[in-house]
Amino acid sequence: MRVIAGKWRGRPIAAPSGQGTRPTSDRTREALFSMLASRIGGFEGLRVADVFAGTGALGIEALSRGAAEATFVEQDRAAVETLRANLARLDAKGDVRQQPVATLGPCQRPHDLLLFDPPYGSGGAGALLERLTRLGWASPGAWASVETARDEAVSAGGWTVEAERTHGKARITLLRRNAEE
Repeated sequence: MRVIAGKWRGRPIAAPSGQGTRPTSDRTREALFSMLASRIGGFEGLRVADVFAGTGALGIEALSRGAAEATFVEQDRAAVETLRANLARLDAKGDVRQQPVATLGPCQRPHDLLLFDPPYGSGGAGALLERLTRLGWASPGAWASVETARDEAVSAGGWTVEAERTHGKARITLLRRNAEE
């Protein structure tokens, strides 16, 4: 795996050994960031949350493209060690939280972009997005990306599906938070 674009373009990203982590492929990550760039413009100054972070590839890609801050949430110890090593290798900064996503509490500073890569077949991404929105993790007008297996659909109250694309075994769903009334 490698960083696709930005200041760390071409730099390698390590993955932990074993089957516990399923990193987003370079091709799928490239497609995701192309979809995002065409909708939100640049990444400069964005606050990003990489949820089910694994290696941190999604958050690192956003940082490489100019995001101001990234929060990484991952519960697997081996994945967190690899994530921290990836950040150190790039001299990148990020808030790494080693905990189950379901235990996240309120967020003091909302994020502009939430990147979800839950285990395929888990089916709970929409409900989790709704919960994190209630807890202040998503800014008004935020975007979210959810990677699932190709046959999984994603929806969340308070969010509109803006695009869906299938890449190999993966489906990417982009959602935008509805304007608050």
